[in-house]
Amino acid sequence: MRNMNVLGLVFPNQHDACLGGLTTHRSLGSVPFGARYRLIDFALSNMVNAGISKVGLATKSNYQSLMDHLGTGKPWDLDRKNGGLYFHPMHMSDAAYSGRIAPLYEMRLFLRRSQEDYVLMTDCDTVGNFDYAALIDRHIESGADVTVGYRVGKPPRREDNLLLTVDGDRLCDLCIGGGEGETAYGIGLYVIRRDLLLRLVEEAYSRNQGNFERDILQQRQNELKLCGYELTEYAATVYSLASYFEANMALLDPAVRRQVFLPERRIYTKVRDCAPAQYGLHSAVSDSLVGDGAIIEGSVTRSIVFRDAVVGPGVTLTDCIIMQGSEIRADAKLGYVICDKNVQVCDAASLQGVAHYPVYVKKDMKI
Repeated sequence: MRNMNVLGLVFPNQHDACLGGLTTHRSLGSVPFGARYRLIDFALSNMVNAGISKVGLATKSNYQSLMDHLGTGKPWDLDRKNGGLYFHPMHMSDAAYSGRIAPLYEMRLFLRRSQEDYVLMTDCDTVGNFDYAALIDRHIESGADVTVGYRVGKPPRREDNLLLTVDGDRLCDLCIGGGEGETAYGIGLYVIRRDLLLRLVEEAYSRNQGNFERDILQQRQNELKLCGYELTEYAATVYSLASYFEANMALLDPAVRRQVFLPERRIYTKVRDCAPAQYGLHSAVSDSLVGDGAIIEGSVTRSIVFRDAVVGPGVTLTDCIIMQGSEIRADAKLGYVICDKNVQVCDAASLQGVAHYPVYVKKDMKI
């Protein structure tokens, strides 16, 4: 299926600050996830599965790892003569980028030259396998000016959540704030006509307005026809180090994996040719995800071990995330620890965190 009439826009640096050290040298979109993926894989795969074949990336900073991961876009079938993947580096402050209007204004020539009638915009902080095709169809059928993808539940711990009052498909009211209890909240997913988006962004930018939700959606809610589309599929929003840890650990549940990795809508990622994981004679692995190329000689329980990681003899890992290239040496004991890429944990070292406050070891560090 090809949905040639929809242009995809991804904002991989939105919410960078929420993950602390994990996004010091990378964008939120390129944060490793689930033993082999990056967070942007879910947004891109959802677009490709909906037939979108032209995607623009509004990158702001620390996008080297993102470019290395995406390359030409071949794993997502985005290495093509017509359409494909477009990088748009932004040179602006964090505040300007987070408002979304400034990066959209910088991309106005790309938007103007595109031929698609509709634009689907999304962030990279939500893990899930969503049917974007159904969202697009609902937007077109309803005749809405803007369709907001939302979920019902407890919103993330943010001060800029888009909180919605919904009556059927129509959005009756929009508020921006933290939110408490069960409510409808936006997940940074929008469908809008391309010409309307250009006009609204140019008008807002000319008035020195920068926030898409506040200065366009909220200010014009009586002028525009705003509709909502509830996403009922499984989803996990990454808004802190603890929520990142929780979203990874949720993949250990087979029921969650069945909802995220659907055979009819696959999640694609960069392909690497690695040998299978190796397990030593005295290794013990239970309730864990282990990436290809990993070497396991110790005990691993309820943990996620990425590609090419090494768990030495006598090591005890419990509720840990060990990223690519990290080495946990003999007799070390780790519990509730996130080791970034290429970390070395020396012999007999001991690190212990808790579920709501895991210990984070930054990239290339030696403990």
